[in-house]
Amino acid sequence: MTDELIVMREGAVGRLRLNRPRAIHALTLPMCEAMIAALLEWRTDPAVELVLLDHAEGRGFCAGGDVRAAAESGRGDGAAARAFFHTEYQLNHLLFTYAKPIVSVLDGIVMGGGVGIGLPARHRIATERTMFAMPETTIGLFPDVGAGWYLSRLPGRIGQYLALTGARLTGADCLTLGLATHYLQSDRVEEAKQQLLARPSAEAPAILERLSGQPDEPTILTFRDDIDRLFASDDFEEVLAVLTADGSDWARQQMAILATKSPQACKVSLELLAQGAAQTDFAGEMMVEYRVASRVCQRHDFLEGVRALLIDKDNAPRWDPATPDGVTGHLIDQIFAPLPDEEWSPAY
Repeated sequence: MTDELIVMREGAVGRLRLNRPRAIHALTLPMCEAMIAALLEWRTDPAVELVLLDHAEGRGFCAGGDVRAAAESGRGDGAAARAFFHTEYQLNHLLFTYAKPIVSVLDGIVMGGGVGIGLPARHRIATERTMFAMPETTIGLFPDVGAGWYLSRLPGRIGQYLALTGARLTGADCLTLGLATHYLQSDRVEEAKQQLLARPSAEAPAILERLSGQPDEPTILTFRDDIDRLFASDDFEEVLAVLTADGSDWARQQMAILATKSPQACKVSLELLAQGAAQTDFAGEMMVEYRVASRVCQRHDFLEGVRALLIDKDNAPRWDPATPDGVTGHLIDQIFAPLPDEEWSPAY
């Protein structure tokens, strides 16, 4: 057990509360292990009817995983980084396949690893404070924790756009895209929690529906046609060429954003979503993502991205390869190839 996660039973509800407010509840290995242990215990306990997943204090649900620790491991033998990803993905899969209903409260910042634990829930609450993003290409990583599954199933090419640019979504956007199932004003979230704790799990949908409000207009749809047209290709160079040829202000803004991203991470992301769209089993998705993570965590761009954005904070990463054409198809194939000795496996 860890004090970074509060595990408790309240009536028929099992509660998992993230408790690292200074790190916006970024996940650590002990937190993932503790959640898995609780979920496995509650899975066969008839007294537990519902799981409630939220955060204690602070300005966000979960800002991701502990990538600084992963990068430090990646500079050495990478064993600790691989152990973290293996366990985190087991948690993602366990949540995804969990038979009992789960309610996740996606209030405030929801990024990276927060997406991985929040989206598998049957009931997902967004608020006006929700800020959802998968910004991994900024640090030379890739949208993982099941993003190859989730993003590839969004309408049109929105998933590819989000994966490449790390664009942020509002709570209204999340509801519109189906990433959230309900939208509540943040001042009604505590009321929703108390009602869920007081009533059987069968009433959860009615409780959330009754407390739901009408969000503002979603912003993601403003450029929906542009996204589908300009991000239509799974070939990163072609995306860049189409954006350049378009010449609109919005296209130029996207070019400027993509110029800051790791070319390797962008190509990995497009390949992951292309493969993810064809996956029929979430365990298969996590196996592929673990193959990629176990290799990328020791490659230059992830180590350099963490240095530039999170350690030295000079915001000037030196990517290698520096240009998209330097990221060959052969390199991508190597990153996605099966692992000879340590393929990912579920927690049960």
